Order: sequence, then structure tokens, then C-alpha cells
Amino acid sequence: MSFFPSKSRLAHIVFEHDDRASRTFDVILLILILASVGVVILDSVKELSNNYHKWFYFLEWFFTILFTIEYALRIWLSKKKTGYIFSFYGLVDLFAIIPTYISLFIINTQYLVVIRALRLLRVIRILKLGRFLKDAEFLSEALRASRAKIQIFLGSMLTIVLIAGTVMYIVEGPENGFTSIPMAMYWAIVTLTTVGFGDITPITPLGKLMASVIMLVGYGIIAVPTGIVTSEMTMVKVNRKLRLQRKCRKCTHQIEDKDALFCKYCGEELPSLK
Repeated sequence: MSFFPSKSRLAHIVFEHDDRASRTFDVILLILILASVGVVILDSVKELSNNYHKWFYFLEWFFTILFTIEYALRIWLSKKKTGYIFSFYGLVDLFAIIPTYISLFIINTQYLVVIRALRLLRVIRILKLGRFLKDAEFLSEALRASRAKIQIFLGSMLTIVLIAGTVMYIVEGPENGFTSIPMAMYWAIVTLTTVGFGDITPITPLGKLMASVIMLVGYGIIAVPTGIVTSEMTMVKVNRKLRLQRKCRKCTHQIEDKDALFCKYCGEELPSLK
């Protein structure tokens, strides 16, 4: 008997999660991901970097080489190699190792390996948290339904910011920090969102009046996106309930036609939507 597993068995261990070997592989992978992200975070602390930079550097390359081998292994084991390479996880796996190699030419790019944290999404399948995927799909569906309204809202906000920034540039001028329309627009965004950094402030009475109006407008519109998404979430919930109710009790087929009275598959009378 061969000491090394066959290619099909190895593919099962790497890509599946229904036996002890595959789950052990995934858990070890998660531990390595957490450790590598932790090394990058600690290396960004100046005091620790000064004392242990060589160890951090060694560990980062150790993890990168391991993940590079794993990435190459996944490509080799994939039945559809391009399908894996251009999939979400395939791209995340690739971007998780690239920054370390780029750091040989561009300083500090190694910190971008925190992208590896996205690989922790694999914990969903390892810990059998698939039930939460339904909630994620619910939120995703609501956000997609809100997209047009959100785009209109953002377009309106950009228009307000442009007008407010231009007016403040005229009223306050460069001598009060509003050196250009883009700078004034930056101030308008900070004020409209009620962040208020305070790095640029109006000095003139008219400028202060304009700022007060923009702040009040900001308080009025800051909840609009939340209201839009909440409304769409309610609609999605209602639609899902309706779709669930249009399921034939006899043959369990899904009935898409909301006006149908009888199942087109078995003739059973459908439950009322009321």
C-alpha cells in the first residue's frame, strides 16, 4: 500500500469536509491563517518589530511558502483549474500570497497579507454554520433590491455636496481654509455626515449659517439608507413567505404563479395566500 494518498483522495481531503482527514486539514489551515495574520499585525508594532523583526520576517516567509504550496496543490487537484483560479476563493488564495513576493520590490506591501483573513470564511463550512448562509442570502437579496434607490440617494448627496462646497468656497475663500472647490466638498461631506473633523471650519457669519443648514440636512438624511434597506428587507421577507405558501401540499412542487388555484403538476388545490 502506498504511503501517500491517491490524487482523488487528496482532492477529497483538500476540497471536502465530510470526514476526519478533510476537517483536520481545514482546521490546520485556519490555524495557519490566524497565525500568519497575527504575525503581520505584531510586526506593525514598532517596539515588537525592532526586537523581533527577523523572527517575523522568517515566519511570514514560512507561512507564504506553505500557502503557495497549498495554492499550487489546489490548482493541480482541481478538475476545472480555471474555474478554481477565477473563483472567489481562488482569487483570495492568490492575493493572500502575492503581497509577500511584491514586498521584495515595494516596501511595506507585505502588510497586505491581512487579505488572508478572508480565507477565514471557510469556517462557515467547517463548523457547519451553513444555516447562517440563509440569513446572508436574505441580506444580500435586500441590498440588491435597494441598489437603484441607493444609487439615486448617493447621486442626490453628491449634488448637494457639490453645491454646498461651491457655495462655501465662494463665501469663505482660500484665506479661511477653503482653498478649492474639492477641498470645500471634502468639508461638506465631513459636515453632512456629522463626522466633524474640525480641520476646516467656517469663519464668516454667512459661512456658519450655511454650515448649520448642512448639519441639519445631514441629520435629516443620514437615516435614509437604513430606511431603504429596512423597507426592502421587509419586502423580501413577505415575498419569501408568499413563495413558501405557494408550495403544493401534495407533490411539494413550487408554484411560481401567484394567481394559480390548482397545482399544475398534480391538480391539488393550492393553499390561499391570505
